[in-house]
Amino acid sequence: MKENNFTEKESLELISQMIQQSRKNMEVGSGNILLYYGYPAFILAVAVYLLVHFTHDATWSALWFLMFLPSIPIGLAKRKSRPKVISHVDKAIGNTWGVIGWLFLFSLLCIVAFGPAIGSCYFSLMLPLSLLYASIGISLTGIMCSFKLLIYTPLVGFVVANYMLVLLIGEGSVPDWWNLLFGFSFLIMMIIPGHVLNHKIKTEVC
Repeated sequence: MKENNFTEKESLELISQMIQQSRKNMEVGSGNILLYYGYPAFILAVAVYLLVHFTHDATWSALWFLMFLPSIPIGLAKRKSRPKVISHVDKAIGNTWGVIGWLFLFSLLCIVAFGPAIGSCYFSLMLPLSLLYASIGISLTGIMCSFKLLIYTPLVGFVVANYMLVLLIGEGSVPDWWNLLFGFSFLIMMIIPGHVLNHKIKTEVC
């Protein structure tokens, strides 16, 4: 079996190429996967806040289940434009978001399962939990893609999520403006970095 011996310079160049390829593979269609989830989250946050605030009916919060819809066009787009080269970095990113996705699902199932015991399914808890999971996933993605903006902007979501949990324990209530905090967090940690990453990719290609 032939063994390839790389010099330090060649190894660094290979790693750099893998990282650049992984950034390109994050694109879905004409946009970026961060934008495909970031914009729906931001729009839903504003819509849910307005509906709950003016109707005083918390049932409108059920619209948050629409957050699962972007996964359908993303899945279809990935099948049509499957990247020719899949590196170990791509696989690591995919596995990371696979774990994050399961955390979302298990948290939702736990809330439903524990609901009868406490007399209510406390779905509002998914707001801070979702922020925590998304923040961790985005930051890890930034580390693997060597993209500093993705590493540090999720700190906003992490801080907001902890603030929500502290407020929930202290006051036991969920104010409607939580939705705006959630949307603001996704604006900072997904939408803005998503546009910057797209611009960076186009610049590298040109």
